[in-house]
Amino acid sequence: MKLAIISHTEHYNTTDGTIVGWGPTVMEINHLLEVFEEIYHVAMLHQGEAPPSALPYQSGRIHFVPIPAVGGPSFSDKLSILWYAPKIVSIISIALKKVDVFQFRAPTGIGVYVIPYLTFFVKKKGWYKYAGNWNQKQAPPGYALQRWLLKHQARKVTINGFWEHQPANHLSFENPCLSEADIRLGEQVRLRKDFIGKLSFCFVGRLEREKGVERIIRAFLGLNKKDLDRVETVHLVGAGKALENFKTLAQAGEIDFKFHGTLARKDVFKVYTESHVFLLPTTASEGFPKVIAEALNFGCVPIVSRLSAIDHYIGDEKNGYLIDPVTDDVLGNLIKKLLYLSEVKRRAFLDQAPELVKQFTFEHYNQRIVNDILNTTSTDTTT
Repeated sequence: MKLAIISHTEHYNTTDGTIVGWGPTVMEINHLLEVFEEIYHVAMLHQGEAPPSALPYQSGRIHFVPIPAVGGPSFSDKLSILWYAPKIVSIISIALKKVDVFQFRAPTGIGVYVIPYLTFFVKKKGWYKYAGNWNQKQAPPGYALQRWLLKHQARKVTINGFWEHQPANHLSFENPCLSEADIRLGEQVRLRKDFIGKLSFCFVGRLEREKGVERIIRAFLGLNKKDLDRVETVHLVGAGKALENFKTLAQAGEIDFKFHGTLARKDVFKVYTESHVFLLPTTASEGFPKVIAEALNFGCVPIVSRLSAIDHYIGDEKNGYLIDPVTDDVLGNLIKKLLYLSEVKRRAFLDQAPELVKQFTFEHYNQRIVNDILNTTSTDTTT
């Protein structure tokens, strides 16, 4: 069986001509070769240098099909989404002729016309993957339209979390991020960790205010001398336009903030291994950020926002702490609480990790695609 994946995933051409794409998505597709004999990935090709997190595909059975890199914050960026619509739909149409089934990954700018195209003009089997906040109250207009279109699909739609009155064709799906080897390594790391000495904290994601980076820095700047003596390092992994502003703010205190920039996957895992606590005080539109599962796998107790599907997996005082409301003060108080967490309670938190993280393995994801999508997918297009 052959698959076409249609997405906005960023790809780059390296100096030696190798195509590389955003690491988490490329890894997922590499593992999908266990299910599909051939995969065509229709996605955006960007100019410039690839970030360290970008990865190459591991097989010639995966074919990258470039479409123009469109979208962005400005009006002209949004206009480009529509300007290139005929070309993008034409490229998708050609790719679909080569496959048996498709997956469209939303939300994305091109989704406003690609979802209707797939719904009304494509009869092949397929499903939609919605990676954002399925229950977002005030979604941007483009995202809201895509979610409305997907709520009126007869095809399968995989979503983050478990929601009241969820239709049978809306499947709660965990986004994969861990291999079986990662699970085994995580078990070893968790056994070696303790909270006896100073604690290290980490954040992994886009360095922007919406994701809570400034909130993290301010929370640590508000600690007293006794609390500061319990803190080793705060690791901030990622890139963003506000990086220099965050660095300037961090210099106002005595905490050792380490700004790592964008890292390769193995180096991100090293940061998790060195850390005791994972922080994500986000107010961004999230589904369930995969970094939470990754960090928990490597023994980091999560302090994360009560947002979207996050509290469907992280229970307050059960396997972590939930920030609600998401403010500097609430985050600061939870950090203080964590600094003096007993070893018994920390162990109890991490005892919950194995069952949760196995739901985020590529193997589990592939098995669910076979059982819950491919063996049941309808060719009907609308409800």
